Amino acid sequence: MNLEQLAATARQMVADNKGLLAADESTGTIGKRFEGIGVANEEDNRRDYRELLFRTSGLGKFISGAILYDETLRQSAADGTTFSALLEGEGILPGIKVDTGAKPLAGSPDETVTEGLDGLAARVEEYAGLGARFAKWRAVIRIGDGQPTPYAIGVNAHALARYARICQEGGLVPIVEPEVLMDGGHDIERCDEVTTETLKRVYDALYDQGVALEGTILKPNMVLPGTDCPTQAGIDDVAARSVQCLLRSVPAAVPGIMFLSGGQSEEEATAHLNAMNAAFPGLSWKLSFSYGRALQAGALKAWKGDAANAGAAQRALLERARQNSAACAGTSSEQAA
Repeated sequence: MNLEQLAATARQMVADNKGLLAADESTGTIGKRFEGIGVANEEDNRRDYRELLFRTSGLGKFISGAILYDETLRQSAADGTTFSALLEGEGILPGIKVDTGAKPLAGSPDETVTEGLDGLAARVEEYAGLGARFAKWRAVIRIGDGQPTPYAIGVNAHALARYARICQEGGLVPIVEPEVLMDGGHDIERCDEVTTETLKRVYDALYDQGVALEGTILKPNMVLPGTDCPTQAGIDDVAARSVQCLLRSVPAAVPGIMFLSGGQSEEEATAHLNAMNAAFPGLSWKLSFSYGRALQAGALKAWKGDAANAGAAQRALLERARQNSAACAGTSSEQAA
């Protein structure tokens, strides 16, 4: 493990008010996105769309890295340039999703555990050879009747820690992503409680596995009420609760916390991040973003699968990236819808 190199990469990922573009949708997930704009879920269309994103001029001013799917990391642009080289030319680090998805958890089938540890060391070695500099693994924690169980939290925390150690041994910075889902009718207090417990268990596991925190990034959910909760929280309340939860749970050695959007609108995700950085300057870790839909929704809507719309789609992406970069400094003008 080259900790100096890992730590330098992790710091680069959160430097200069930049964040990550999550473009690691699986083939099935991007198919759902394409269905919404009337585009066939074919490899050429997936490649053309990702090339449009990665060729956005000036994107590297606001985006430090892009998380890719296995297919995408292996693809090349129309002119033969690999996507990893295309990103690096814009100053954007290529990353890779390495888990194989959440599956029913034995002994608690209504909960899930993320799989993909088998053969991971060999895959990490291959991905590093293809240009990846960091990796991502997402665990899914659901709030419901009797959920999450301590068992489910513990199993997912252990898997995240094993993944992180394997990645560091292979030279990739691990993004540790324990996502407490927004789905459900729970209130913000319940989300706070579950997120705090999950993060504490995750960091216990990371310590147990000897993971060097200086060479990691945390990608958590914000502390939000469930989507079906009758009482929704204001922007400042979400910001305060999210930061206070992190202060209770995340060691200072972690270089950066890059939030997932988790189903929030583009405007909400930006406004919440902005409120955190405006109200809580000088934290030990950087607060940034790692957004998928909250960066891409406008671009997808503008593109519609038509090459003639590429410019409009790129402008939409660039504006969202610019607003989120400003939110990292607490200076965004974005207002939640």
